[in-house]
Amino acid sequence: MTAYRYSLAFAQERDREDPLRKFRSRFYFPKVNGAEAIYFCGNSLGLQPKAVKEYLERDLDSWATRAVDGHFDGEQPWFSVHERSKITLAEIVGAKNHEVVAMGSLTSNLHSLMVSFYQPEGKRNKILTEAGAFPSDMYALETQAKHHGLDPGEAIVEVAPRAGEHTLRTADILEAISAHKDELACVMMAGLQYYSGQVFDMAAITKAGHEAGALVGFDLAHAVGNAPLRLHEWGVDFAAWCSYKYLNSGPGNVAGIYVHERHGDKPELNRFAGWWGHDEKVRFKMEKGFVPMYGADGWQTSNGNVLGMAAHQASLDIFKEAGMTSLRKKSVQLTGFLEYLIREISGDSGVLEIITPSVEEERGCQLSLLIHKGGKAVFDEFYRNGIVGDWRNPNVIRIAPTPLYNSFEDVLRFARILEQSLSKFP
Repeated sequence: MTAYRYSLAFAQERDREDPLRKFRSRFYFPKVNGAEAIYFCGNSLGLQPKAVKEYLERDLDSWATRAVDGHFDGEQPWFSVHERSKITLAEIVGAKNHEVVAMGSLTSNLHSLMVSFYQPEGKRNKILTEAGAFPSDMYALETQAKHHGLDPGEAIVEVAPRAGEHTLRTADILEAISAHKDELACVMMAGLQYYSGQVFDMAAITKAGHEAGALVGFDLAHAVGNAPLRLHEWGVDFAAWCSYKYLNSGPGNVAGIYVHERHGDKPELNRFAGWWGHDEKVRFKMEKGFVPMYGADGWQTSNGNVLGMAAHQASLDIFKEAGMTSLRKKSVQLTGFLEYLIREISGDSGVLEIITPSVEEERGCQLSLLIHKGGKAVFDEFYRNGIVGDWRNPNVIRIAPTPLYNSFEDVLRFARILEQSLSKFP
């Protein structure tokens, strides 16, 4: 790509050349003060695909006309609703079809997975994670430790950035794993850190964790549909994600899990079981004795939320058409353009600082802006001018140009508003 320029002509030229530009029109954009927003908040809630209504109506019609028979009759019987999304989900996270399944909600799924993959025994009882993890992860780990009668303050090892730094060095994570290798039962951390926007080196972390004798899993809430993932190739043991951020499946909608195939045929593996994870060939015999389905399906507990799955599929079909390789290519360019403009405009003003890594392999589309002057007033000024971003206490604004529906002109318009806003906080 040619060098970036701070000009409308440059942004419009990039948009004309964008092979993914057609997808923008497939989403609804909210309005701020009566005008279409510059929506840079896909890291919190993705936009609604216009096809959601059509997808929902298919299953609503089946419910209306078939009622209970919809489980087995029609073009898309509900009995196998969880199978619709497997191919695309596997492509997005870099897995095999039987290693993924759409189910449940993120934190509930993490708990279910940790029942299987956090099995403290003797002195090998510690969990390693990143300091400042998203609260749900912190609470999940705390209560998992308590569930096993352990003190979370002793069982949880937190790796923090060095003094004066905002992101974690991979070497420090690996050193912490090595330092606790005789006590470590599990490594469970974010794949992409929600606050800083840093993508962790999941391949290196997984390798080090395994060498230390621990199992390794990731919360991919901010990575799925955003950063390149190769979970099977990296040997990750387990992972979980939500679908309402970059996967655009709707607020609180169905989440998903990944379990490496080496764990996929272990009926002896500890788990909290439910009817829908039981062998589907004999499920309706209603007999005692849990026999898990092969692969990730064996961690299902309840039948799928059919209407939620329909909305989920409307977005996944767009991902399938666009392709993660193309989306990632555009994402790198969009976020690179955003970073260039921010640095051009803010200079040495001291108002803000980008704390997300500049190296493209170490970030997704999100840039986290640390606000040194003006605080939340800067964010409020953004919003008054039509920018929908995300404020995180104590003083970070997260801005995420999403390649499926954001444009280079969106980024240029943001830059002009940024320049206008910074003039108010000299």
